[in-house]
Amino acid sequence: MRTLPPIARIHLSIMVGASVPAMVLLPWSGVDIDRLVALAVLFVAFGAVARARLTGLCGAPDGALFPLVCAGVLLLPAGAAATIAVPGVLIARARTADVCPRVVNAAHLVFAIAAGSGVYELLGGSRDLTASELPAGLLPVGVAGVALYVVSGLLDAAYVTATEAAAPLPVLREVFVRTAGWRLGSVPIALMMAVLWQQRLGAFAAVLVLLPLYVAFWAYAQQAQENAAHEATVRTLVRAVEIKDGYTRGHSERVARASVLIARQLGMREDRVVCLRYAGILHDVGKLCVPTRVLTKPGRLDAEELREMQRHPVSGAAMVRDLAFLGEAHAGILHHHERMDGRGYPAGLVAEEIPEFARVIAVADAFDSMTSTRSYRPARGTDAAMAELRRCSGSQFDPRMVEALAQALARHGWPEGEVSDKVPAPRQEMRFDAHSVARDRVGGGL
Repeated sequence: MRTLPPIARIHLSIMVGASVPAMVLLPWSGVDIDRLVALAVLFVAFGAVARARLTGLCGAPDGALFPLVCAGVLLLPAGAAATIAVPGVLIARARTADVCPRVVNAAHLVFAIAAGSGVYELLGGSRDLTASELPAGLLPVGVAGVALYVVSGLLDAAYVTATEAAAPLPVLREVFVRTAGWRLGSVPIALMMAVLWQQRLGAFAAVLVLLPLYVAFWAYAQQAQENAAHEATVRTLVRAVEIKDGYTRGHSERVARASVLIARQLGMREDRVVCLRYAGILHDVGKLCVPTRVLTKPGRLDAEELREMQRHPVSGAAMVRDLAFLGEAHAGILHHHERMDGRGYPAGLVAEEIPEFARVIAVADAFDSMTSTRSYRPARGTDAAMAELRRCSGSQFDPRMVEALAQALARHGWPEGEVSDKVPAPRQEMRFDAHSVARDRVGGGL
């Protein structure tokens, strides 16, 4: 258990100390024992199932169980509903080994259930809700759900503020926004469960409603984990390039950012935008195969060194060819140094023969190079860079991509200071190359 600030320890002590007698003192009268036992078993069972991944998606240690919490408010007196919810929350393992979030959230839940149940009874809500009582019965259900959401959110925000010594308003905003969709969306789920419970389904109503929901969450969590693994793979490759050639640190991320701006301006599908972003990040990964003496040479490259440098797109494509998730990104990495007039490399493709991703990255790459500070020249402004891109439009760059970038920049701007704050140690002199447009003209790099 981590060491908590004094105010957080006070909050934890008060909440836990008050929640235990509250579970006893809150109303228990009229409790249906069969219903109580069935819901208690469901809380424990689903608490065991709602492991770290589901918990993370639902916003808090009690998040994945919130539909059952709401159902408990509709089906049981406050004391019973609070008591059976606590064990499920305590066993639902969170993303860290720290038990404090589980304990404090369980305590918060007792008071949130007390508020929701009190409002529900005050508005005449029925513990045996049937379809015939709808839509009139929606008002107490909805208000009780909002009360649960507000009280639990306020208590969670208070604990976060105390634990992290953060400003209250930003924490409140973050907590309520993060949990709003799931916690408020749990209310109609609980309503469906409560109504089905009365249709001779009993506890099976919870399984019928929640099991498909949790399966969907599990599938989503699996996809999120896979995406995280993809991101980690890409980041590792980029870090390796930047370690070898620190002079271009941050360049890959900015090329990816500019590529995404162009893609969205062109109206690309979101799955293609994701692949294009990967292509932008990895477009220079082949430089890992270029000798360091060539990458870091301060002066002019000779003919053999130039050939070694120009092999980096082919090397990069070969390095990532087994990463199936990259999709179209492979073509973007391989051909991002092609030119519209056919004078590029490695294949000398012309115009529409060049893959669309490669044409996007060529523009993004040149734009970032021109707007970044180099040891041999200061960064150009975005207007000057766009003027140069337009001047080379049609011969080196696809005019459609150039104009898409111009329109995107007009809408979103470009953080120019970000690319010039940290400049590596200067090289002795500017390096020129025999590429069809020299580095000092468009900054397209090698």
